[in-house]
Amino acid sequence: MYPKLIEIGSFYLPTYGVLVALGFLAGLAVTVKLARRSGLNPELITNLAVYVALGGMLGAKLMMIGFDWRDYMAVPSRIFSLETLQAAGVFQGGLILALVTAFFYMRHQGLPVLGTSDAFAPGVAIGHAIGRLGCLAAGCCWGVECDLPWAVTFHDPVAFGLTGVPLEVGLHPTQLYESVAEFALFLGLFALYKKPHAPGRIIGLYLLLSSILRFGIEFLRFHQQPLNAGLSLTQWISIGLGLAGLILVMRTGSGKPAPNSQPAHA
Repeated sequence: MYPKLIEIGSFYLPTYGVLVALGFLAGLAVTVKLARRSGLNPELITNLAVYVALGGMLGAKLMMIGFDWRDYMAVPSRIFSLETLQAAGVFQGGLILALVTAFFYMRHQGLPVLGTSDAFAPGVAIGHAIGRLGCLAAGCCWGVECDLPWAVTFHDPVAFGLTGVPLEVGLHPTQLYESVAEFALFLGLFALYKKPHAPGRIIGLYLLLSSILRFGIEFLRFHQQPLNAGLSLTQWISIGLGLAGLILVMRTGSGKPAPNSQPAHA
């Protein structure tokens, strides 16, 4: 693919980084739009988005390091290397720390937790969809070998050097699978948000449906870590997040819808 968007001498602009930044901006624009619709303070929502993004990046890196703990301990300097900085990390790790960060910020600022989380859910989905295109460009998060007509084959040695993706081998485009699925999820959640809904229903649907999607796609992903009871750690995390989403959906299924013009209370 195209791991380097622009290259001038030894300097290059990574395609992954550019697409992740675009994903963040797109997600922020959607979230602020929905927050205004619900009467939430746009400035607080923008600040929250920045904190959530920082927490998400840190959580993704921490879980990535945790997955390869022995390798990093063998060469501790790798933790602070450019390689680790440029790596995508593990999305679920980022999501978990982002949720924790958001919870404490919302409590501190007096924002309604469930109503604010609902406004963020579609933005997270569209940001994730665009970010996964960055993974495809960089070569990370690749799939297992396949000979299907839509298999993707990486040729660029730079991609191999950055991520270790095998070259000249047909692979499941798992990055594209997840990107398309998250974009469809964004469209669905965005449409549902504009209708009257009980606080917590949108974020509950996001956690449930995104976890189901990730759980399934993981079967087509290449895994360097050993499986536990036949499942990857990411799948076990998906089960936990999916159950949390299911509980929210069930609790809000018969709840009183909150008018979109007023902030919904947790």
